Amino acid sequence: MLAASAYEIVMAVHIMAVVIAFGWTFALPIVYAVAVKADPRGLPLLHRIEFMIFRWLLNPALVVILGAGIFMASDAHHWSEFFVQWGVGVVIVLGGLVGAVLMPAAKRAEEAARASLVSSGEGEFQPGADYLALTRRLNIVGTAASLLVLVTIAFMVTKP
Repeated sequence: MLAASAYEIVMAVHIMAVVIAFGWTFALPIVYAVAVKADPRGLPLLHRIEFMIFRWLLNPALVVILGAGIFMASDAHHWSEFFVQWGVGVVIVLGGLVGAVLMPAAKRAEEAARASLVSSGEGEFQPGADYLALTRRLNIVGTAASLLVLVTIAFMVTKP
């Protein structure tokens, strides 16, 4: 017999959604490094996958994270608590960053990687300036987003 309350079940769903939404993002720097060295012809596909994960995994998970957070804050009457306000704000910021920066940059990086591969021909892969700028943006914004997630987890656990 399951002896968990609705609050505990929703909290578990909330945590699972965070892991699903952001767990994979911490591996991206390693994936990029391996892809560039192993076979840069796979970079367009890598950026296509990145875009699709943003669209079909991360964005829906953000909705679940927000919905579960709203339920828990309401159920436990925590709306005046800093950690709840921080969490809601971070979900909104992350949603904005994903939609306004990361998704467009991933889409354009796919195209720029293709163009760089064509211009490199049969020689060694030489990423173009556009591709380098886009991957720099993805790395900087992605790192900032990951740090926000980690800080938010710390706030959710410690409830300052």
